[in-house]
Amino acid sequence: MSPFVFNSAASIVFGPGEAAKIGALACPKLGTKLLLVTDKGVIKAGLAEAALASLKNAGCDVAIFDEVIADPSEDIVQRCAAAAASRDGVIGFGGGSSMDVAKLAALLAKSNETLSAIYGVGLVKGPRLPLMLVPTTAGTGSEVTPISIVTTGTNEKKGVVSPVILPDIALLDPDLTLGLPPLVTAATGIDAMVHAIEAYASKSANNNPVSKILARKALHLMGANLLIAVRNGGNREARGAMLLGAMLAGQAFANSPVAAVHALAYPLGGHYHIPHGLSNALVLPEVLRFNAPEAEHLYAEIAIDVFPELAEIGTQTRASAFADRLYRLAEECGLPMRLRDNGVRRESLPMLAEDAMKQTRLLVNNPRTLSYGDALTIYEKAW
Repeated sequence: MSPFVFNSAASIVFGPGEAAKIGALACPKLGTKLLLVTDKGVIKAGLAEAALASLKNAGCDVAIFDEVIADPSEDIVQRCAAAAASRDGVIGFGGGSSMDVAKLAALLAKSNETLSAIYGVGLVKGPRLPLMLVPTTAGTGSEVTPISIVTTGTNEKKGVVSPVILPDIALLDPDLTLGLPPLVTAATGIDAMVHAIEAYASKSANNNPVSKILARKALHLMGANLLIAVRNGGNREARGAMLLGAMLAGQAFANSPVAAVHALAYPLGGHYHIPHGLSNALVLPEVLRFNAPEAEHLYAEIAIDVFPELAEIGTQTRASAFADRLYRLAEECGLPMRLRDNGVRRESLPMLAEDAMKQTRLLVNNPRTLSYGDALTIYEKAW
């Protein structure tokens, strides 16, 4: 067995209604002057009200930074870090963008590092402020990953990857996801499934048995519950299974990194502002088909976790059927599954392929070496 390293959040708290008890968890660990990092949609929907009341009752002074948007920019990160500088600790409360901003704000507010100097893997020195992350979607798994993604310049995305930005506490409350609209539920759910699929087949030297086990459990949970959660958003059991599955997938890919699906998805978000989960869904089937010559046996193994009935067919047929069934699952969830249906212009495909090739941090993990021409072909087939 090859050596490996596995890192995750120091403490994970899971359960319906846990957000309403956050004060008892946060104040002793994070301090009494806290910054809650979120977005205006979360505040408007009232998702943070019970948590804010709990923090107040516990004696915490909470400032709110609600300027996070999808694909957050360096400017947002810097402004959030400035707001965190006078606080004892940080709580990221929302989707992946809010949690990613909270991670970097906690770091930059405490250390002397600059954002431009820490893009990449393992460049963070720290220290950071105490940090808690509370997801309100079942998708990114950011609450247990050492990764934060920032939009730099106009449309390029860069990542900060370091165990230093893993939180002290990840708090998962399925009740916070009950109000998610069907299309958001679908896109974030497919995103989490991509995390598990890519982690399982990753060519990373740190691909390890723990990540593989977590990836398969995540796919089992999400495969059985995604459509239920999309069609019946008030089903607490399905919502809980999706939130737990997304977290397990996050743990998996945090240690066995993702690859070409994410590399090709990032330019779609950067140039066309397509939500990250949908961007992944749009290229996933064609990337799986491209990777099949090298990863067919791996896809055949995990296909039955999502679609148990595929156990009845052979390995080669199963891997191909896996890509087809994932495409149909996304369609059944209501996602528009062609690039052209999401506003992507055909003449922009070469530019997208060029940008995808810049994601070397991700492409190195792909089971099959991918060239510019391969990326362009995948986009064309997905168009």
